[in-house]
Amino acid sequence: MPEPAAISKELTIGELSQRSGVPASALRFYEREGLIGSRRTMGNQRRYHRSTLRRVAFIRASQSVGMPLSVIGDVLGFLPPDAPPTREFWVRASQCWSEEINARIKKMERMRDRFTECIGCGCLSFEQCTLVNPGDALGRQGSGARRLLEP
Repeated sequence: MPEPAAISKELTIGELSQRSGVPASALRFYEREGLIGSRRTMGNQRRYHRSTLRRVAFIRASQSVGMPLSVIGDVLGFLPPDAPPTREFWVRASQCWSEEINARIKKMERMRDRFTECIGCGCLSFEQCTLVNPGDALGRQGSGARRLLEP
């Protein structure tokens, strides 16, 4: 049985949800994906260490810049299970993701610049497509927005 001091450092799923602003269903999903962890009581209820609040904040902040959960999970894998992300951890993660974020920015800028002239998939019949994609050359490369997807 856990010591009383240990129990006071724990949160129920409802408390974690309320304090983090994240729905309980999302917290359960994060747990299934291995992003956060909990222990189970004798009644099979989840109990989260208070440091989980910081992990959830890290997950949400990372998602807000477009990081997929799989990448977030890889980075969180460097932390011990009940350790909160520290400032140093955030800095290292940011450095790791700079290249990925910059690539996403370039892709979005390319989409912004090309989208109005032609989606680039070779299936549109705008007059301009014959200038940008003569003979439907892009269509031979496969389906999808070929010009928007290129690096």
